[in-house]
Amino acid sequence: MSESRPDDSNNRKRLASYVGRRITPSNDSNAEENEVLNFEYFGLIPRGPPNLADFLEVWSVDVHPNTGGINKKQHHTDLYDCSNLIVRRGQPFQITITFNRAYDSGKDKLWIEFLIGRYPDITKGTYIPIYIQEQLERGKWGAKVESTQNNVLRLSILSPPHCIIGRFRMYVAVMTPYGIRRSARDKETDIYVLFNPWCEEDTVYLHNAAEKEEYVLNDIGRVYQGTFTEVTSRAWIFGQFERDILDSCIYILDRAGMPLQTRGCPIKVCRATSAVINSKDEGGVLVGCWDGQYSDGVAPTAWNSSVEILLQYYQTRLPVCYGQCWVFAAVFNTVLRCLGIPARVVTNFSSAHDNNANLTTDIILDENGKKDIHLTRDSIWNYHCWNECWMSRYDLPPGYDGWQVVDATPQETSEGMFRCGPASVNAIKHGQVCFPHDAPFIYAEVNSDVVYWNREKDGSLTKGDVKTKEVGKLVVTKEVGSDGKKDITDQYKYQEGSQEDKMAQDSAIHYGIKKEQAVTGVAMDGAIDMHVPEKVLVGTNFEVGIELKNNSGEKRSMTVHLSGSVVFYTGVPKIQIKDKTIKVTVEPHEAYQKQVKIKSKDYEEHLVEQAILHFLISGHVDETGQTLAIQKAVTLQIPTLNLRVEDPVEYGREVTIIIEFTNPLRTPLKEVVLRVDGLGTLKPKLKLFSIVPQNSTLTTKEWFVPWKRGPRKVIASLDCQALRQVVGELELNVI
Repeated sequence: MSESRPDDSNNRKRLASYVGRRITPSNDSNAEENEVLNFEYFGLIPRGPPNLADFLEVWSVDVHPNTGGINKKQHHTDLYDCSNLIVRRGQPFQITITFNRAYDSGKDKLWIEFLIGRYPDITKGTYIPIYIQEQLERGKWGAKVESTQNNVLRLSILSPPHCIIGRFRMYVAVMTPYGIRRSARDKETDIYVLFNPWCEEDTVYLHNAAEKEEYVLNDIGRVYQGTFTEVTSRAWIFGQFERDILDSCIYILDRAGMPLQTRGCPIKVCRATSAVINSKDEGGVLVGCWDGQYSDGVAPTAWNSSVEILLQYYQTRLPVCYGQCWVFAAVFNTVLRCLGIPARVVTNFSSAHDNNANLTTDIILDENGKKDIHLTRDSIWNYHCWNECWMSRYDLPPGYDGWQVVDATPQETSEGMFRCGPASVNAIKHGQVCFPHDAPFIYAEVNSDVVYWNREKDGSLTKGDVKTKEVGKLVVTKEVGSDGKKDITDQYKYQEGSQEDKMAQDSAIHYGIKKEQAVTGVAMDGAIDMHVPEKVLVGTNFEVGIELKNNSGEKRSMTVHLSGSVVFYTGVPKIQIKDKTIKVTVEPHEAYQKQVKIKSKDYEEHLVEQAILHFLISGHVDETGQTLAIQKAVTLQIPTLNLRVEDPVEYGREVTIIIEFTNPLRTPLKEVVLRVDGLGTLKPKLKLFSIVPQNSTLTTKEWFVPWKRGPRKVIASLDCQALRQVVGELELNVI
């Protein structure tokens, strides 16, 4: 008896729920299958076995699944670590059948059967009989004889460019007067069918060869983090070709309850998958956690690879702890590329989370000029990662094909589930937010204005300073063919304040985005600015500069409040570390400057992942009642792991990697976990260190034997409660 799975009860409920509504349950599991008879009789079953000596009997079927065989190279699937044949739809592949005698086209009638799911149905595209014909016809299932030699028949089989993607069971069927004779069930002849970016008729077709190499075949990439003024990046192993990753991706579609007959549509596949990458609705892949408490799982900053996450989910059927936006995006990227959909990870710096979608990010200040964290519902994330996938949007008017935004991070619900997209990037740029899916939310992420409100003692709100260029400051992704970053901001928005930008915003408002508050603000005769160092090493002191300008012809008395906090990258404060109020008088057309010192002892013990400090300066002008405000984030520089090898890296010979790290803090690091990925194993190498003393250097070694020639990347992370986001990488060339 097979072991019970955590999702078995869900399957039983699903099977019971259809009774009285339809004849069969929904065919939404690629893993389930029906029994197929080796001999299917016509009419009554005779008492004795029929005489089938004159009819074809299948001795063996070879689908040529080998990596170096005729199929996988042509279908660009030779990188998958899978013993089964993997093909891309809309492109022919070959199989070889050995019979008990020679095939006679004038006498023998045979066909190939493809089945998927437990309830195969010819009208749903889940049962496909493929008949032999003179010539293959593009856009349709078909088979053609390539050659015959003795009792061996070679066929070329063509799938349509819109067929279902997934794992198909294959049978050879032979007609006899008594019934249909079939080859035996053989899992080794199961064939995976994927989307095909190389096929012009496929909706995911991508013309540029270098982009196909990057967005489909590259299994290592980069994730961009930090702030728009100090962009950082880390390497990530997508690992879409690793063993069992394809099966885990198909299981994700099953977990989504996605009907098999809809799995040929990349729009529906992307939308369904975006809901299951997070665990909110379907018990999906990753549990999101932003509170800094990760003792019962893995800190999001410690992951280096999607492989460990997907395999753990596939093997346990339980959500993996924990993820944040870049982890959701990286895992989603793996799934999309694995299924054959061109995809990339994108980072939007200063990303608005506008809860009421009114194109304003509202910051409430109390009567003392401090941010009211209880009334401020909107937030600006230092950055937010999502995905883009490439496809034709036949459901939209012309002009909206190409890159589409999809986002698996659970932020807001869409049609009752935590998912987002796909939404056309071009539609977002032009404010065409009427098109599906979730364009208004994404538009607000890159286009909101920041409005500061003063809360009076009676609870009323008065509008203060307005910032129109604080959101969507920079949108980047990895360059094609290199580790450099590519600025794609102009693909999402026109230049701030341009005529085209105003037209796009008018279009967005016309199509339903609310803009309840005017954002022009009041005329200001003063200005406030903040100066922070570009690079601050964690564990060091630094200064924040305040600059006040009086642009009027009269003296101005100002009350200025500076608050500094340790924050999560989402902009949510953990603890306040600085609270300073300054009263100053500024002469007409003069400026006032002051430096405020931030000491390392104030923030060291409170740091959370990515070591971000946030500063808000607000100023109240006594004479006019005006409020000036500005906020900035400082991402503290964390020392990286230093990885190196001392000898040439040769195929089949043991390699020693030396890893070093210096603790930058004045306190020891405790319960430190070192994680190393890319050593040729599906799971990372883990090492535990009970303590790393203050300002000391940790040195350790790892060994592995490379069994693949060419370039490869080793990625390491070091994690503990006091210091996270410590990463390093090493580029190797195996000769």
